[in-house]
Amino acid sequence: MEDCILFYWRKSGQNVPQMYRIFICARVTINLNFSLLPPPHTDFNYNTDGYDGDGAEDGKSQDSSETLPYIDESPTMSPQLCVSQGPDGEAVSPSPLEKGLEMKKLVLSGFLASEEIYINQLEALVLPMRPLKAAATSSQPVLTMQQIETIFYKIQDIFEIHKEFYDALLPSIQRWDEKVTVGHLFQKLASQLGIYKAFVDNYKNALETAEKCSQANNYFQKISETLRLLSPTDLLYKPIDRVTRSTLVLHDLLKHTPKDHPDFPLLQDALRISQNFLSSINEEIDPRRTAVTTPKGEARQLVKDGFLVEVSESSRKLRHVFLFTDLLLCAKMKKTAVGRHQQYECKWYIPLADLTFQTLDDSDSCPSIQVLPEHEIEEMKMKISVLKNDIQKEKKAPKGQSRAERLRKKMNEQESWLLLQSPTIPFRIHNKHGKSYLFLLSSDYERAEWKESIQKLQKKDLQACMLSSVELQVLTSSCFKLRTVHNIPVTTNKDDEETPGLYGFLHVIVRSATGFQESANLYCTLEVDSFGYFVSKAKTRVFRDTAEPQWNEEFEIELEGSQYLRILCYEKCFDKSMLNKDDNEIVDKIMGKGQVQLDPQTVQSKNWHMDVIEMNGIKVEFSMKFTSRDLSLKRTPSKKQSGVFGVKINVVTKRERSKVPYIVRQCIEEVEKRGIDEVGIYRISGVATDIQALKLAFDTNTKDILVMLSDMDINAIAGTLKLYFRELPEPLLTDRLYPAFMEGIALSDPAAKENCMMHLLRSLPDPNLMTFLTLLEHLKRVAEKEPVNKMSLHNLGTVFGPTLLRPSESESAKGQHITCASDIWSHDVMAQVQVLLYYLQHPPISFAELKRNTLYFSTDV
Repeated sequence: MEDCILFYWRKSGQNVPQMYRIFICARVTINLNFSLLPPPHTDFNYNTDGYDGDGAEDGKSQDSSETLPYIDESPTMSPQLCVSQGPDGEAVSPSPLEKGLEMKKLVLSGFLASEEIYINQLEALVLPMRPLKAAATSSQPVLTMQQIETIFYKIQDIFEIHKEFYDALLPSIQRWDEKVTVGHLFQKLASQLGIYKAFVDNYKNALETAEKCSQANNYFQKISETLRLLSPTDLLYKPIDRVTRSTLVLHDLLKHTPKDHPDFPLLQDALRISQNFLSSINEEIDPRRTAVTTPKGEARQLVKDGFLVEVSESSRKLRHVFLFTDLLLCAKMKKTAVGRHQQYECKWYIPLADLTFQTLDDSDSCPSIQVLPEHEIEEMKMKISVLKNDIQKEKKAPKGQSRAERLRKKMNEQESWLLLQSPTIPFRIHNKHGKSYLFLLSSDYERAEWKESIQKLQKKDLQACMLSSVELQVLTSSCFKLRTVHNIPVTTNKDDEETPGLYGFLHVIVRSATGFQESANLYCTLEVDSFGYFVSKAKTRVFRDTAEPQWNEEFEIELEGSQYLRILCYEKCFDKSMLNKDDNEIVDKIMGKGQVQLDPQTVQSKNWHMDVIEMNGIKVEFSMKFTSRDLSLKRTPSKKQSGVFGVKINVVTKRERSKVPYIVRQCIEEVEKRGIDEVGIYRISGVATDIQALKLAFDTNTKDILVMLSDMDINAIAGTLKLYFRELPEPLLTDRLYPAFMEGIALSDPAAKENCMMHLLRSLPDPNLMTFLTLLEHLKRVAEKEPVNKMSLHNLGTVFGPTLLRPSESESAKGQHITCASDIWSHDVMAQVQVLLYYLQHPPISFAELKRNTLYFSTDV
């Protein structure tokens, strides 16, 4: 057997502060000297000639000779450039451009060398798969096909991704100059991290399966020992380790890439994707870089960190929380002088051995939490969106940079305020001394992530630790270097080149789920990000007593600059004794959770994009497609005038001999009967297939419509009413009056505004006016239940305003209204919401009184 050949390239020179060392491993050659059907009486001869895995870390080679200690092949150990000499022997410093170009090449060269090692390691895992699979179909299998797929899950895909990346990067470095670009290669590599997410989710299962198979099968035990599958530095860990190293390399590349270089925005995008990926997984990635050594010489690793809102002394405080292997530390960023390094100040810490999620004292009441009215949150979103539009306009205007910076600063303040005030989901922890701490989160997904991460660590044999003031200071100081989440999640922290997210409507079909161990009552919720935090947008029906739910439910979700879709799978709990003390709601068990990035190129296709989210062994199948906001606002009149959808409202009321369309009256009646207490009524999406079924029933005047309504999910009925108004050939408040409504709501004088707004109502056709007043009174009754349903007048105005009052296509084209993606909260949309809100806040308006009143406002419409 040939020994593994290790090359250490060392570069040193004048003024070089550290050795720049790159570890290059010779290409692994693996001889498979066993027949595809290994006889039971012979040894399973599987050799990895020349490959010693991470043996160098042990300080000894296989023949017990001394080897050099482990060398980190990461290019973050970048050297300073050697000083070149001029013709007269004088030292000549390279120009900044030359220095940056050379440093970038050194970083890439180091990364390429480590990439070759990584590919070899992956190849060592890939090579045994084929003979193992062939043996699995024989009469003498070593492993079953399912065991092989579990242990080597996604390894072949990861190998091919990195082989392609390596083959593309190598020639770029070989012909290196200032024109060479590599950003697209790193961006493509980052875009394929979904494969890594699947690998990470399966990692624990792969290790457990490999261990069981090694114990049960001598042949596989030899393979496992040869490949070091189960050792602390096993090959199966390498893909997890690699993502962290790639992310660090992206940091280095950006340091040495000018901002006007074509690579810069691409590398930024790749870094953002990689950092988001690392933040989303719970594995203890790259322990060499996340470890802090305690005074006793033990390694304390950072497992997870992020920004959370803490309720302290009845007020909200933004904290950076760090979860280590043995304790949870809550810190805040200290104010420092300009130019000085940022530092953290520890507010408190709890050893994980002392941490619980249960209330220790039943008399301990939840502190009062100040929750702002929904309309203040929505108004802030509008202000932020207007600022975004203003910033975009300033960037195009000459010499507008100084004003743009002021606008950015203002937007940062408002986004930070929104991030602080919007979370409402309580996450409470306690220590053994009875002290409790309360965080507020915006997402159940986030709460589950933190809880699962802590509980996973608590399964280990933890000892309570007490830190001295010096130890605590050292640990807090290390947080700045160790942190994986660097910026508060607001859009002002993003670079201009980064994608602004999607604005419009995402159609999602939640199809089915598999992988449950036993039957249960199961449902899913959907979350999307908006303004820096996640919000719940839809919920499937509960599929009872099954291990293979088949929902096949479609939802329409409105996106506000969203970049991610999250799916959470729950087991419904009907036990009233399981009330959560903090929010007085029954806590359903989260069975699994996962997220996908909303790639514009993928979801903006006309066809449905099918995907699978894997979560804790559970697979949820779903499909999605995206409709931009400008396309979704186009009204297409129905060709069949016998129905109600897409038919003019006066045609429908005349046919029905009614003042208000039957569909409007029936939907309102059903919502008030059993949906007025429903949390998020009119905001939570109903199942699209149910809505389409109701639409068909109303269009065909089905006799069973009342039975359908009584059986249908209330969110589907609310969605049907919204769809009816959206599909009217002309908005309820008419195209003709739209400009006047926009001018009327902008009037400053209250008396003038009153006369104008009432005059505009009187100018509506009678069917439109009666329908509008009926809807108005219904929405007021819904808002009266705001403490229960969380739907304020402003919230309802936001939902219905742009539907009832929209510019005609000619008007829209004239002013380019709402065609820009980020214009979802433009001045026009704000005004549409304000118009409806004006009438919602107005005392009751009578149709007869309105028609009888003298016309004070004489201006023609």
